[in-house]
Amino acid sequence: MEVTNRYVVIKHNIDGAPLESDFELRTEALSLWIEPGKYDVIVKNLYLSVDPYQLNRMKSPGCFQQDMNFAGAISPGQKINGDGIGRVVASGSPEFKEGDLVSWNCMSWGEYSIIKMSPSKMEGAKLRKIEMMEFPLSYHVALLSLSGITAYAGFFEVCKPKKGEKLFVSGASGSVGSLVGQYAKLFGCYVVGCAGSQRKVDLLKEKLGFDEAFNYKEETDLKSALKRYFPDGIDIYFDNVGGEMLEAAIENMNPFGRVAVCGAISEYTDKGRRGAPNMVNVVYKRITIQGFLAADHYKKVYKDFLSTTLEHLYGGRLHVLEDISHGVESIPSAFAGLFRGDNVGKKMVELLADD
Repeated sequence: MEVTNRYVVIKHNIDGAPLESDFELRTEALSLWIEPGKYDVIVKNLYLSVDPYQLNRMKSPGCFQQDMNFAGAISPGQKINGDGIGRVVASGSPEFKEGDLVSWNCMSWGEYSIIKMSPSKMEGAKLRKIEMMEFPLSYHVALLSLSGITAYAGFFEVCKPKKGEKLFVSGASGSVGSLVGQYAKLFGCYVVGCAGSQRKVDLLKEKLGFDEAFNYKEETDLKSALKRYFPDGIDIYFDNVGGEMLEAAIENMNPFGRVAVCGAISEYTDKGRRGAPNMVNVVYKRITIQGFLAADHYKKVYKDFLSTTLEHLYGGRLHVLEDISHGVESIPSAFAGLFRGDNVGKKMVELLADD
């Protein structure tokens, strides 16, 4: 059987803010037949994750890409991959059968994904069946996948919180920030978040339970703003944006404060924009600044992450924010919108309804 597969590629390297016109929708004929002796799995994609870090893979080649072994550089015309879930439509692997719902960290930005597998070395080693069917499928792209693990590991493993400490989280209405703030509140911290609109600020306080939140676009002096919200200083800063916000947070940190650097979206689209925190403060206040990836902590925290998260979900204490576009043709606008601040919560694309 042969199907038509539509997928998205970049036309050229993207070194500034992405535009819809930077992408191209292509079409190919795809056979759903697995050659005998092959262990490949073909998946019909159902939900695809859209994440800001992907822009760093699309830029002109640079030394930083050499360190991104989990997500290497993307060349123009090359298929783009990322987190997603789908249904197996053909399988040569004894581990997966037609009809299985699966999640994987390298689903193509298209309607189908081909996962190369072999008995000795499986590219699909991280392909896993979705067992928990009591939740919406989309949860397996966000809360129960990379965004949730990143938030949990970053907060508990990198920040090493103590009850009663004061946490500031930037990009607080995004896929990771919204979860960090909730984990912190449920743990017993005082939480303040920032976002880019009054609607998002209201959501943080009224739905997610943040103690305070503010619109950073309305602040002319970020250092003074943080001093206003943290008169006794910040113990933990969970950084999703970098730039001037990182500088302002460092200025307001308490001695032995911890900074978990999860992302730097304000710097992704501007080569000249770099956070330059006061390093004298870092030294004399003995501040720890640590970048991290979820993969660093996955094996250690996954069991606790799942147990804690499910307990809060079942108890109605954890709220999931999702921002869903529809159809493969919406991927470019969904991605570009991340850098305009369009999304609220986890941005993903739902493809054609599962047959």
